[in-house]
Amino acid sequence: MSPSERRLVILGVAASDSHAVANHLIAHALRGLGFEVENLGTCTPVEEFAQACEQHPDAEAVIIGSLNGHVHEDLRDLPAAREAGRITCPVIVGGNLSVGSKKDPRDLERLRALGVDRILQDPAQLLPALDELRASRTADRQRLPVAS
Repeated sequence: MSPSERRLVILGVAASDSHAVANHLIAHALRGLGFEVENLGTCTPVEEFAQACEQHPDAEAVIIGSLNGHVHEDLRDLPAAREAGRITCPVIVGGNLSVGSKKDPRDLERLRALGVDRILQDPAQLLPALDELRASRTADRQRLPVAS
């Protein structure tokens, strides 16, 4: 696989969440599809995602899972990391994204306001989301003017 074909993602579970099974299953599935996965594991603060992005500037996405419902609090530092240019690739979040059985649609807007690009309701949405984001970035690069 050439460097331009390389597909690297950064994966982890939100800071207050120690649920590991889905994280490992997603990493395994992505590797089976040919992705390189930098798996940061469970209880990963935004700072560690930012450090991984700095170490892997070619990462095509940061994928953050959360099952305990506290992702909004866990991602409170995401806006600053994005503004500082420490996380420049798309951020994808999935899992159980709020506490309680009644889900408030405003929770999704709160995540977008924090700097989350994609919110997934089902793990099966991950590969199509990654492919769509990659196609969008490729199209954006093709539209950039060429310096003379």
